Amino acid sequence: MLVLVVYDIPNDKKRTKLSNFLEGYGRRVQFSVFECFLSLEEMRQLYEQVKKLVKPAEDNVRFYWISQEAVSRVLTIGGETPQPPPKYYVI
Repeated sequence: MLVLVVYDIPNDKKRTKLSNFLEGYGRRVQFSVFECFLSLEEMRQLYEQVKKLVKPAEDNVRFYWISQEAVSRVLTIGGETPQPPPKYYVI
């Protein structure tokens, strides 16, 4: 499923750390928005890891689960529509 991770973190250093971490899970589509195609277990692991990186009193991170049916109806203006990563890479 597609997981949209959206965040608002006022501290530059912490925001950079989180964005670098999220690049290992998905594709940045805006400055504070990542699209991640994850299984339920991967999503749980990501959530637990992000909880360790942020302070709820200062930071705001949201995870939106988007069904495959809803992904197929996404409309975009500029940029690409959400695409899962390739199943394999040729090196």
